[in-house]
Amino acid sequence: MLLNGIGSHLLFVACVALATFVQSLTGFAFGLVLLGLVAMLHLAPLAVAANVVTVMVLANAAVIVRTAPGLPRALIVPAFGSSLIGVGLGACLLAWMSDHAIGVLRLALGLAILACSLLLVLRTQVREQLSSAPSFAFFGVLSGIMGGVFASAGPPMVFHLYRQPLDRVVVRDTLVLLFAVNAVLRLVIVLAQGRFDHASLALSLEALPVVLGVTWLARRHPPKWSPLTVRRIVFLLLLVAGGSLVAPALSPT
Repeated sequence: MLLNGIGSHLLFVACVALATFVQSLTGFAFGLVLLGLVAMLHLAPLAVAANVVTVMVLANAAVIVRTAPGLPRALIVPAFGSSLIGVGLGACLLAWMSDHAIGVLRLALGLAILACSLLLVLRTQVREQLSSAPSFAFFGVLSGIMGGVFASAGPPMVFHLYRQPLDRVVVRDTLVLLFAVNAVLRLVIVLAQGRFDHASLALSLEALPVVLGVTWLARRHPPKWSPLTVRRIVFLLLLVAGGSLVAPALSPT
């Protein structure tokens, strides 16, 4: 189902604004929130919504990224390299599931959103030393697969990086650049597959000013909420979106 009528477009714009606001509060989860809301409200096919997320990730990175992150090179190479492999696998998996297993795709998205919501409320213990290169490669490929399928590479690498003894600016810059690199490869793949259609382009152009505007407002006038309040609000939002996708797939027909 594609957007039909002014009401549907306004609803899509509202979903983009909400997802962007969540991104400004948490530093990630834009893609999963937008995909979850679009799927829950049946506004557009997941593949089209994922294409929109890809373009928005690149736009966000163009605004934020100025220098290379301070993550040691010995960890950047396995993390970024494995994530690119994961993106290729994920994009191919999305193409097959979109054609043959759309119900499984919706269930997988719902489970990913629920897992992301749990990451927001789980308290992670910061390590005393940096994890090994193989561990960064492992979480990198998981993030890449999610990036390829859902254009949302956040949860695995977010969970891993926030457990490291790193400055939060280093973590943020690493995540933004990782998402951007993944998005470039994913965009190249979907263009080569002929799966970036006119609907993806039209909705991307529709979402772009909303993302830029909400990001600017959130930075100029950030809400005076505590981190705990933010996590709880986003947790509930993701829980509703993820649950709405998982419940129909698990209920008997």
